[in-house]
Amino acid sequence: MSDKIAAAPGLIERAGIEIIPESDRTAKPRDLFWPWFAANVSVFGMSYGAFVLGFGISFWQATLVSIIGIVVSFALCGLIAIAGKRGSAPTMVLSRAAFGVHGQKVPGIVSWLTSIGWETFLSIMAVLATATVITQLGGDGDSVALKIIATVVVAALIVAASVLGYHTIMKMQSVLTWITGVVTILYVILTIPHIDFAAVMARPSGGIGAVIGALVMVMTGFGLGWINIAADWSRYQKRTASDGAIVFWNTFGGAIAPVLLVVFGLLLAGSDDALMDAVGADPIGALATLLPIWVLVPFLLTAVLALVSGAVLGIYSSGLTLISLGIRIPRPSAAAIDGVILTLGTIWVVFFATDFLGPFQSFLITLGVPLASWAGILIADILRRKKDYDEDALFDAKGRYGAWDWTSIITMVVASVIGWGLVVNNFADAAPWNNWQGYLLFLIGGRDGDWAFANLGVFFALVLSFLVTWFARASKIRQQEA
Repeated sequence: MSDKIAAAPGLIERAGIEIIPESDRTAKPRDLFWPWFAANVSVFGMSYGAFVLGFGISFWQATLVSIIGIVVSFALCGLIAIAGKRGSAPTMVLSRAAFGVHGQKVPGIVSWLTSIGWETFLSIMAVLATATVITQLGGDGDSVALKIIATVVVAALIVAASVLGYHTIMKMQSVLTWITGVVTILYVILTIPHIDFAAVMARPSGGIGAVIGALVMVMTGFGLGWINIAADWSRYQKRTASDGAIVFWNTFGGAIAPVLLVVFGLLLAGSDDALMDAVGADPIGALATLLPIWVLVPFLLTAVLALVSGAVLGIYSSGLTLISLGIRIPRPSAAAIDGVILTLGTIWVVFFATDFLGPFQSFLITLGVPLASWAGILIADILRRKKDYDEDALFDAKGRYGAWDWTSIITMVVASVIGWGLVVNNFADAAPWNNWQGYLLFLIGGRDGDWAFANLGVFFALVLSFLVTWFARASKIRQQEA
């Protein structure tokens, strides 16, 4: 049975995966703008300009890919967010309606690993950016003491905000939006002179396989990277909130800053091959090298705060996912546990790893396949439903959603196995442990063919899972809602 408890007064949010009481569902759709915008306004978005051009495509191809990939991927998050309004529970609890109360643990593990990976990556970016900027200011960026201090401060900020919970995070994000937005605009103004339009426009076009590969990377790097937590931020919405408004504000808040930042990043990276190469090792630090000394400190502070903002969303939701897997601990404790993992991961990469961007992107595509399959299943399930969720049944394996939904589980497994066969590890040297993928590429020209790096497996998993669920589970969903 669900516990429809009233939120405890005080600084720390006590609600875990319980249903949010009616009295606390006071948010409006436009409130969704703040967390999504603040988490995605980071200058790190400009780094994707270098990543996209790395596929060997032209500026105009890269611009089209970036706009479509960012907007569509955040629109998919918006569709997932509808479930948050209908059920007032975290994403991974609402997913039980499609997978069963116990069956949900299968995608739940994938979701938890994805969130942990993302938040650790953002923490690492913040620490490396600090070291690079300190070096430019004349200090010793390689100082072990400096990196330790930066790691501790960044991790403390992320964990503290996530432990405090939803209401603190929402207030924090609305403030960070203005700070990061202003400094990001200043960065754009100061770096415009570095753009060489002739060099940008001279970049040759790439084939359709390269274009689709860049599109998949953009989608997984932006909206699909957040899709497993989308309903976590809409569960405080009023029951009367418009589904269309929720989708719009989720999409607009998440996409508007990345679209502008990535396109500007395309102009910067397309102007300077050396900058494009440097972004691969230290994305934010490389972008800072274009700035005059006087603006480095505010740039560093806002870059770190923006990364912290994104990591806070991830660790808050990964804590909820951890509880949904059956670990019976309070939400603040779950967030603290994930904070320890984040800190250890950051320490490992900053002090011991020789390359992290390659392995991270390889890891992202690997988890992106089953996550895309899960998203296809849940989106079809949400669009098929006409009524609010049976809140008690989400916590009762004997309820209408059952313990295991084998149609959804088998769909996810099969789609993932086929999807992994259609993606290739782009970082074979940096992440040799992932070279097992791509075993079905012989069907479309082999590992050296034009489609090898298109990562079609992500699209395949998303679309196949949606279609199977749309048709195969239609009658079951009608029975559940009867």
